[in-house]
Amino acid sequence: MNEMTTVRLDKWLWAARFFKTRSLASEAVDTGKVKVGGERVKPARSLRVGDELAIDNGFDTWEVAVLGLSDKRGAASVARLLYGETPASIARREQLAEERKLFREPGTTIKGRPTKRDRRQLSKAGDLS
Repeated sequence: MNEMTTVRLDKWLWAARFFKTRSLASEAVDTGKVKVGGERVKPARSLRVGDELAIDNGFDTWEVAVLGLSDKRGAASVARLLYGETPASIARREQLAEERKLFREPGTTIKGRPTKRDRRQLSKAGDLS
């Protein structure tokens, strides 16, 4: 972690490993999936220690407080030190993970367009319910 006072929001999201690329992070901020203090912002917004973020990365929704600043992507263990997740956010994510484990959507395992075999399995799964 560098000694800095501010860093761009999209760089921080990428460095904290919420998004795989900086362009994905920038796109998420532009589309309103990342909010700072409950407000939509631009990717170039300066982020400071103590800011509160709501992040929807497509798979999970996070509520975090910024604990450290970095504009370089490092190891996951270092990235984890950049933020602190709220207890409510942790509980909600764990509950959703448990629900996903108990009830799997039939099409979640298929990547892209289903094959003929995949369609047969989907229709078979639909007949059982």
